[in-house]
Amino acid sequence: MSNVSIYDTPEYESLRDQIGRFIAKEVEPHAAAWEETGFVPRDVLKRMGAAGLFGLMYEEQYGGADSDAMTNLVFAEALSQSTFAGFIITVLVHTDMASPHLHHAGNAAQKDKYMKKVIAGELITAVGITEPGAGSDVAGIRSTAKRDGDDWVINGTKMFITNGVHADLYFVAAKTGPGKRDISMFIVEKGTPGFTVGRALKKTGWLSSDTAELIFDNVRIPAWNLLGEEGKGFYSVMKNFQTERIALGAMAVGHCQQALKLTLDYVRQRQAFGGPLWDQQVIRQRLAMLDAKTRAARAFMYHCAWRVTQGHDIVQDVSMLKALTGELVNEVVQTCQQFHGGMGFIRETAIERLWRDARVLAIGGGATEVMLEEVAKRY
Repeated sequence: MSNVSIYDTPEYESLRDQIGRFIAKEVEPHAAAWEETGFVPRDVLKRMGAAGLFGLMYEEQYGGADSDAMTNLVFAEALSQSTFAGFIITVLVHTDMASPHLHHAGNAAQKDKYMKKVIAGELITAVGITEPGAGSDVAGIRSTAKRDGDDWVINGTKMFITNGVHADLYFVAAKTGPGKRDISMFIVEKGTPGFTVGRALKKTGWLSSDTAELIFDNVRIPAWNLLGEEGKGFYSVMKNFQTERIALGAMAVGHCQQALKLTLDYVRQRQAFGGPLWDQQVIRQRLAMLDAKTRAARAFMYHCAWRVTQGHDIVQDVSMLKALTGELVNEVVQTCQQFHGGMGFIRETAIERLWRDARVLAIGGGATEVMLEEVAKRY
């Protein structure tokens, strides 16, 4: 399966090679242990930061590379060649879902305080939006932040927060007015009085990713910690969804590519009915069709990232991409698991792990049904 694309450049290939080497050396041989402990060791993330991989789209003055959305997609797709999605999402939440809030809305003083350490991997970030009663419906959040003199006081609960247990820096959405969209974003540091991890959540997949419930009980932070304009947080979240959903699309495409690769290798070796499974026409044709769908989704994904670099509003396209790839990855990985037979149901095989990890990609970051409504209302 060739990766040649009109969007490829020598620089992109160099980045893919760099990430591929890192994954082969630092991730794949060790990540089974992280699945047991439930998080990615911070020294691994620091090594990625030191290698310049955490600030591709951020300002050079803070150690970033000032690159564009295409470069960032190459990074996300290359990262997603790992067979450990818990590792992938730990990184992508930091680079594409949490820290962009600081990049887009932070003032000079806030960036001076945090951005260098974020890019270096010395501060790992999380974003607190989802709540027990509000996920894709961002306007439905109930956490509040009330001004009290020179401070804000935050109360509420967040749920399903990736990096929630071990992050150092959290960007938290809270209601600051009576309207449904009167939401503001705040910077909350780990260890702030009243801010606690309620519990680490046990998941079906993404086992090497720490996921938590967060509790804010009269958390008092300085007014300085308001991120961006008061009451504009809803729009900041919506803007960042564009980056987040392309990254999740890349994750889905990466899973498809890896599942197909693993399965092609397996069916060529597995003997059944007097020869390799590859001799069965139904196997060959099904894999060929799934590869075709994967390549088509990948081309659309790169087109979306290219449109971002051109300054277009692509909410409809990126919602299509998220819905398409979230469903496709489940179709591809389940079929590939099926073709592994009994081995596909054995814990710790790569295909079984991909099967478990893929399921959430039709749920998290915007459920398929919500994405399709975003598409439909823009016709």
